[in-house]
Amino acid sequence: MSGAGERERAASYHLLMEMQELKFVATPEKGEVSALLVRPGKASHLLVLGHGASTNMRHATLQKIADRMAEAGIATFRYNFPYMEHRKGRDSKETCTATVRAAVAAAHKAAPDLPVLAGGHSFGGRMTSTAASEAPIEHVKGLVFFSFPLHQPGAPDTKRAEHLSSVTVPMLFLSGTRDDLAHLDLLQPVASGLGNRATLHLVDTADHGYKVLKRSRASSEDVFVEMARVLKEWALALR
Repeated sequence: MSGAGERERAASYHLLMEMQELKFVATPEKGEVSALLVRPGKASHLLVLGHGASTNMRHATLQKIADRMAEAGIATFRYNFPYMEHRKGRDSKETCTATVRAAVAAAHKAAPDLPVLAGGHSFGGRMTSTAASEAPIEHVKGLVFFSFPLHQPGAPDTKRAEHLSSVTVPMLFLSGTRDDLAHLDLLQPVASGLGNRATLHLVDTADHGYKVLKRSRASSEDVFVEMARVLKEWALALR
């Protein structure tokens, strides 16, 4: 696409896009947290996105995901976990999973006409899958993991994946081939073991934050555009 064509596409996308800043109660004890709804015209789905462990809903990675999703016709609902909202120590797993459920409920209330997907980048995705493994999350048709953190850097194992067998909805893994938190020799068998509930899409040369090796990457397609395309195709195939 030419530079002029790209500018026209971007201008059209921004004209059609609705943005809304919201608050919702994460838990009665932790109170309200911030959220951001981005809805393009003719959206087909709504993706609820949790952030990484040391970032927040406005981090560049989530921003790029939301922008490219909007261009692909996917609305997004980003939110903060309470510890990041209030700048305090990390919340318990129970608080984080309760926040995931509250975020999905708030997202569905904000856009009740759209089918809901849920997940997030790294920690946000893992907390979403943990919540879904404990009990199905109301309204959620599928889970999306941007760089699922299978293990700590330098300590490869699959303990963090054990709960995935209890998830009952389809799952999409979008994982870089250079992700130090998800070695392929471990992640691929995990995904295969989940059967037809799991789809693994490998992002060539991308690391955990989706930085790529441009010289050795086989495709010239932007990684965030690639993931939006793959997610849209996967979401449309869900029943």
